[in-house]
Amino acid sequence: MLRANLTMASNGRVVIPAQMRSALGLADGGKVVARLVDGVVVLEPIEAAIRRAQALVRRYVPEGADLIEELAAERRAAAEHE
Repeated sequence: MLRANLTMASNGRVVIPAQMRSALGLADGGKVVARLVDGVVVLEPIEAAIRRAQALVRRYVPEGADLIEELAAERRAAAEHE
């Protein structure tokens, strides 16, 4: 487990140490998502946040379902009834 004591600058900036950025696979300009969870700031690489969101949705979508095609079919049907 990596740990570091960080100092926040007067403008609110905090530098993530190089070793942590490397462990997270963050390159220069890498995007992170910040969440406040029970009074704790959690930083997560955006790719990891997307994978977590996809896994959450996958729990509610049947295997093999094509949500895009279902939406498109619903839109086509609605347009035909106009």
